[in-house]
Amino acid sequence: MSQPALIVIDLQNDYFPGGAFELWNADATLAVVERAIGRAQAKGVPVIHVQHVADAAKGNAPFFNAGTVGVETHARIQAAAPDAPVVVKQFADAFERTTLHDTLQRLGVDELILCGMMTQNCVTHTALSRRADDYKKVTVLSDACTTVSQMIHAIALNALATRVTLAPADAAI
Repeated sequence: MSQPALIVIDLQNDYFPGGAFELWNADATLAVVERAIGRAQAKGVPVIHVQHVADAAKGNAPFFNAGTVGVETHARIQAAAPDAPVVVKQFADAFERTTLHDTLQRLGVDELILCGMMTQNCVTHTALSRRADDYKKVTVLSDACTTVSQMIHAIALNALATRVTLAPADAAI
């Protein structure tokens, strides 16, 4: 029997209206991710938050600086899964120098379901990570991701289509 986990990548305030780097379709994506979390929890699928925090040693970043409101996970996502483990990252790939793989192993996870911000960057790099190859299946929730524009989102999903499963959230969870 497979054990998937829902990995929620970078649903952080800086990507929403009023944040330092507002993304296209952010509020609609937030609503879909909330529903995906609810469906996952109803089915006993673990949820893991991934939070990007800029490397302070490299100086002040354009966004996601430690100690700012912008770096915080969106309040609605926090409320939807308040007890979910949080994995902090500094690279696009959520596995790179983080505790994500160890966290998934502790939970007995063998399938990944990914959603989140920056389809062409953090979602893609995590989906295509060398470490993701350790899992039986990787699914990207096509309607629970977004980026800077609809066009770039569509291009990124098209590029992922040959390597991972793409599915709408309601069909995948």
